Amino acid sequence: MSTMQATTVSCPNCGRTNRVPAAAEGRPRCGHCKQPLRWMVDAGDDDFTEVAERADVPVVVDLWATWCGPCRMVSPALEKVADDLAGTIKLVKVDIDKNPRLARRFEVQAVPTLLVLDKGQTIARQSGAAPAPALRRWVEQSIAGREPSGKG
Repeated sequence: MSTMQATTVSCPNCGRTNRVPAAAEGRPRCGHCKQPLRWMVDAGDDDFTEVAERADVPVVVDLWATWCGPCRMVSPALEKVADDLAGTIKLVKVDIDKNPRLARRFEVQAVPTLLVLDKGQTIARQSGAAPAPALRRWVEQSIAGREPSGKG
């Protein structure tokens, strides 16, 4: 049985507080103004499939550890990317010390290890910390080929 919980997110557009579920179909939007919301959740060995692999949007997975200095540096950068790309990606954070099956499955040798998943398949991977602009470029390039953007 899953222990997933909803998180609360303030809408950057209108400021209203919204509940965003850990796993759901579609993309979270503000209940008031309908703007896309940041989707950032924790997942573990027991709920990773439901939270990350079944998502309708590309998922950026942050495999991290509490003792890791670079992990603490990259976390705010990833949150910024999740804000910037709200409605486009889902950020899923996995503490590898609490979730050894996922650490083994993804063959984590160094933390942070970042993955981009599309329908459960790894389409990009990198290790180490990077600033938000570099992470955003990496994510955008990783997901660029997966579907037409409809822009332009």
